[in-house]
Amino acid sequence: MEKIIKDFVGQLKIGKKQSFKNLSMYPLISDYRVAFDYYTLDEALDKKNIEILEVDESGSVSDLKVVNKSSMMALILGGEELVGAKQNRIINTTILVSGNSTIIIPVTCVEQGRWSYDGQSFSSDELIIPDFLRHDKTQQNSSSVRVQKAFYSDQCAMWSEISNKSVRHGAVSPTKDMGEIYEKEKSVLKEYLDGFNNIESQTGAVFMINGEIAGMDCFGKSKTFSSVFHKLVK
Repeated sequence: MEKIIKDFVGQLKIGKKQSFKNLSMYPLISDYRVAFDYYTLDEALDKKNIEILEVDESGSVSDLKVVNKSSMMALILGGEELVGAKQNRIINTTILVSGNSTIIIPVTCVEQGRWSYDGQSFSSDELIIPDFLRHDKTQQNSSSVRVQKAFYSDQCAMWSEISNKSVRHGAVSPTKDMGEIYEKEKSVLKEYLDGFNNIESQTGAVFMINGEIAGMDCFGKSKTFSSVFHKLVK
């Protein structure tokens, strides 16, 4: 695995910088392709190849059930949001779900004020949590794996950060839903989305906010990056 990662990173090329207002993106370009196929979360949900449910009728804040009905694997990214069922959640870590399988995945709530069914299954709102929350969640997960052997995050800290950000954006909702922040800034986000282009053979990007690195995402296929490009920019 170490050799695979070194070979992959070693052949990456950095494309021309793109900028809009305070956000910059350095495209990561590669001809590398993984040898297997998989659906992204949105693709799998759109084709109804996977179903994501509460673990049982009572539900568990920190766990969800994924049923992959297809023979093809499904890639679910850490930080992607799922909406519906008893409350909206985000995925704690990136998971490649085997074909024709049912698994339990670790999640964190991003809608503190609701615990009642809004449909039986989850859908995608095409969102990933903000970069600083992804960073904090990753650190919490790493600590949890070392201590508890599980990918759990600090639920109270997540609610607190979402609450603070909601107040700053004037996006307070009755159920304290993270998605309300994105909805409130919908027109601004469209400007940013129009300000960037996904280029040929782009498999990833380094993003900078106000001149400081906010994060990097890179995939084994340019098609995967293209599928989640708008989520990452938002």
